[in-house]
Amino acid sequence: MAIRYQVRPPAKAGDASDFYRAHIFVCTNERPENHPRGSCARKGAEKLRNYMKARAKELGLGLEDGVRVNNAGCLERCELGPTLVIYPEGIWYRADNFADIDEILETHVKQGGRVERLLLRPEDGPDHSEKKK
Repeated sequence: MAIRYQVRPPAKAGDASDFYRAHIFVCTNERPENHPRGSCARKGAEKLRNYMKARAKELGLGLEDGVRVNNAGCLERCELGPTLVIYPEGIWYRADNFADIDEILETHVKQGGRVERLLLRPEDGPDHSEKKK
């Protein structure tokens, strides 16, 4: 299956890219303990988000530098989690530990690259091809 990347139109006044250079959402959704898909919260997402927020500031990637780290509700990839998405690019990652967070901050946010081994692609995770009734 070929990966299709969405081509975005040029930014306009008021677009998210005008506010933040990188806006990072970390899923902190919590499902019941025995849920078959699990949940990012039960896999340590809150701890990772807190670390990412503090570490970003240490690296000079705070609000004043155009970088914001937020928690998010369910991103629908909990079985692969903890998951996060970075805008304005809309790049998705999984992160299991502090070293993964460090690599994402350094490679993606600071240098503008991608951490290939942690990328989540559209074909990863649950099949959303059928609408829920």
